[in-house]
Amino acid sequence: MTRIFFYVLLIILISCNPDSRDYEKSFDIPLMKSNEEFRLSGDYDSLVNLNKKYYKKAEQLGYEDGKALCYINLAEVNISLENYQKAQTFFENAEKILRHSKNNIHQAIFYNVYGRFNMELKRLDKAFLYNKQSLDYIEKEKNHTLKDNILFNIYLRQATYLIQKKQPEKALEFFQKARKLDHSGLAECAISDYIYMHKNKDSAYQYITSAYQKANARGKEDGINLYTNTIMGEYYIADQQYEKAEEFLHKALEINGKTKRIYAYYGKYIYNDLRTVYDHLGDKEKAYYYLNAYTEAKNKTNTALLATINQDMESFISETKEDSEKHKNNIQWTLIFSLTGFSLLGIYSWRIISRLKKRKALLRTEAESLKNQINDNTQDEIMEMAKNNDPQFFNRFKEVYPDFTDLLLMINPNLESSELAFCAMLKLHFTSKEIASYTLVQHRTVQQKKYRIRKKLNIPTEVDIYQFFDDLN
Repeated sequence: MTRIFFYVLLIILISCNPDSRDYEKSFDIPLMKSNEEFRLSGDYDSLVNLNKKYYKKAEQLGYEDGKALCYINLAEVNISLENYQKAQTFFENAEKILRHSKNNIHQAIFYNVYGRFNMELKRLDKAFLYNKQSLDYIEKEKNHTLKDNILFNIYLRQATYLIQKKQPEKALEFFQKARKLDHSGLAECAISDYIYMHKNKDSAYQYITSAYQKANARGKEDGINLYTNTIMGEYYIADQQYEKAEEFLHKALEINGKTKRIYAYYGKYIYNDLRTVYDHLGDKEKAYYYLNAYTEAKNKTNTALLATINQDMESFISETKEDSEKHKNNIQWTLIFSLTGFSLLGIYSWRIISRLKKRKALLRTEAESLKNQINDNTQDEIMEMAKNNDPQFFNRFKEVYPDFTDLLLMINPNLESSELAFCAMLKLHFTSKEIASYTLVQHRTVQQKKYRIRKKLNIPTEVDIYQFFDDLN
């Protein structure tokens, strides 16, 4: 009799925990492909509604990994909107589900996007770590419809991280790996932007032209076309062909108007590029106009937009909690009616529920620990002040890094305050391009400042300047 009870219980438990492999074709693949289409096209409403629909479907199926994929998709769109706090919430929800998942594809997707999240927060070492974990998981899969797309994103992001680490040769290796899996032109566009733009204009032109042709052949005014038109414009700025740069940047601005519900952050970079174009063309009125547009976009909090987004996200969270409670209640009643006549089976159920409660408490504790690890508010604060060119940035930086200035002055007591502030930006791993953008100066000016800092601090040419400041203690 006991054996019969055991088998009944086993059947119930299996039916409540389906194998994620059962839903690859009917759930995972259509969800992830449609989500990527909506993300690239900038169709925010369709993307959110898609994930709501699939979350409810996962709830009905009892497919926990499916819920995690929806959380990851919403986390990624919030990264693009620079809504990092909300992205963090979705990552925590996904992590709770996937902590013990045996699905390599799902784990690879999570760590790939989570790596991007840490990169945006300037946590480069963590971004590297999570990207490596993503690669380890995907390499365990021999054949899967989503494998090439995931690998493409892993390679592309690994290359971007290596650029930040000032390792362009290694970065190019990963860019080329990504290029072999790409038919959109995105990889070639990235190669032109990151590797050749300031070193080899001929090679840069070949890559960006090929990327532009592929992007146009797709016939879609989406995120890829936005990127290629912007980089094409920046190429012509670097080549001092300002009329051509103007043409491509205005096309990028037009596409940005259609995709900004997801690529909200992109407009300010186009405005800054147009400011540069008109400054060189001698059209001071337009240069001033785009300078104001850039400053407004950079300082704008997007209160109305973020309020709408957060309302959508809170609605999603609220609905999923409500559905989860209903589903939980249905399961509880089903178990009660099923086990009424089986007292011994009830004992087994009680033991299992007790274990699940303990596991839930453990997961909650671990999730809280994860939240504390990624919620470094002080670091985020000074990063944001630097991005906004806040006059109080350097004072706040000195409070967070009290010994930094003294160590620099020990090397060279003649360093000026502006040079110390510039060193602070390098300490935070801002690229030359970012520093130029945030401080409203030319990229060449930043490169010259770097050279002067090297001389004043006696930094050998073979030593990476970012590593120098990292090692300073």
